Amino acid sequence: MAEIKPYNTAQQKKAEVEQMFDNIAGSYDLLNRVLSFGIDTLWRRKMIRMLKTAKPERILDVATGTGDVAIEIARIINPQQIIGLDLSEKMIAEGNQKMKRLGLDKQIELVKGDSENLPFSNETFDAVTVAFGVRNFGDLERGLSEFYRVICAGGQVAILEFSKPRSVIFGSLYNLYFSKILPLIGRFTSGDMRAYTYLYESVQHFPDGQAFISHLERAGFSEIKETRLFSGICTIYSGKK
Repeated sequence: MAEIKPYNTAQQKKAEVEQMFDNIAGSYDLLNRVLSFGIDTLWRRKMIRMLKTAKPERILDVATGTGDVAIEIARIINPQQIIGLDLSEKMIAEGNQKMKRLGLDKQIELVKGDSENLPFSNETFDAVTVAFGVRNFGDLERGLSEFYRVICAGGQVAILEFSKPRSVIFGSLYNLYFSKILPLIGRFTSGDMRAYTYLYESVQHFPDGQAFISHLERAGFSEIKETRLFSGICTIYSGKK
């Protein structure tokens, strides 16, 4: 199966993903709210609440973008340390401005980094989260193995990602919206239609459900749970080290 990349150039997928998010950084937050009708915020909160009972004190949010998950972690869990990591420097810049506006710049640290080569020591964090990010990894196995490496024994991983609806009728509406309508909206608001065409393509080729659970198991995680949301548009995967 051919590798799905944002722009299909000779560059590696990682470089194209970085370029894509740099291109859409200025309109990213607005588009997330508009394109999901605001439901994406509820999905992120549900993922974070699944971690709350474990009371993690050191949390890493991978592919943090402009820090939406990190902000909700601060509000819902309020741990001692929150670090958000992203490949895109422009997304991090947008996120830092947001943290200052919200008065969270002292509590949340945003850093530029590679999710497949995390710049942290072994067993640094009690939990790792990622929302809508693992689909963009160039090497999924390596990225999940890095999560496992930096999580402390007994710590947790929580991953929110798009998946494919099981309902034929709902799936048809979903495919129409994501393959035809969403790219047009993205083109007029961000100027990068290809970024939102890639979104649909990457979801179609991503191993969801049991296939993704198998990836988590190979990385070493156990007690893996799958929580499907909104007729299967998204799934939360959680597991322990």
